[in-house]
Amino acid sequence: MLQVADFNPQFRHIGLIAKPGDQRLVPTLASLRVFLLERCLEVHLAPSAAKALGLEEQAIPKQELARISDLAIVVGGDGSFLNAAREIVSEDIPLVGINLGRLGFLVDISPDQMIEALSSILQGQYIEDQRFLLEACIGDRHRQLALNDVVLHKWNIARMIEFETWVDGHYVDSQRSDGIIISTPTGSTAYALSGGGPLLQPNLDAIVLVPICPHRLSNRPIVIHGNSEIVIDTSGRTDHEHVRVTCDGQTSLRLAPGEKLVVRKHPRPIRLFHPLNHDHFNLLRAKLGWGGHP
Repeated sequence: MLQVADFNPQFRHIGLIAKPGDQRLVPTLASLRVFLLERCLEVHLAPSAAKALGLEEQAIPKQELARISDLAIVVGGDGSFLNAAREIVSEDIPLVGINLGRLGFLVDISPDQMIEALSSILQGQYIEDQRFLLEACIGDRHRQLALNDVVLHKWNIARMIEFETWVDGHYVDSQRSDGIIISTPTGSTAYALSGGGPLLQPNLDAIVLVPICPHRLSNRPIVIHGNSEIVIDTSGRTDHEHVRVTCDGQTSLRLAPGEKLVVRKHPRPIRLFHPLNHDHFNLLRAKLGWGGHP
């Protein structure tokens, strides 16, 4: 068994975040907490983790947890990881994901590998991976972050919407479609992939624009620089009541008449820690079912 002295002193305070309302994760979460406490580490519980363990009195809001923790561990799926990343990015603490659902791109440590992987990470043996987020702004009313994607899409109608796209002040096109996906490299394996977008290496400084079911087949995905500013304008073309903006598939925003959607890179990246044997292409092969030689 590893001794306390074997652990990297920079990771003394550990925050635990869990997928809300999923009882399947309780054994893994409880085992993880015991593992950390046995090594004399301070364990801080987000409300979801505290509730799952029946320790509601120990719950700490995520942003406060991020402020006092050296490392945050998310137990759940990619959706839980996306939510945590948006909420704690301002505190610049690394995130580790324990996968309790289907194979995840972000939560890439399985429960049976958890103890071994975390032992190595706590000793300073890990791969650090920085991913940028997008910032979606609608006028002065709304500002939301997204690690995967910002999506402008039709709402409650069975017909296309119309909008113009501008990149860094340059007019790109007008299109009729079901919407557009503005994706980070992290999100290129999510909704953008199902929309026909390219797979981007996670460390690329790039953004991909993927039309959703466009009327013209010549409307194709476009890859632009990560520092670009994207403006989507539906003014005078589509009733604003028929349009919504969704960030990471989890938060929904509405456009008021005359408002535009502005999307740009968030100034602070999120830090991900992976085990030393982490291989993004191995994840792609497993997740997408790419075969080897017969």
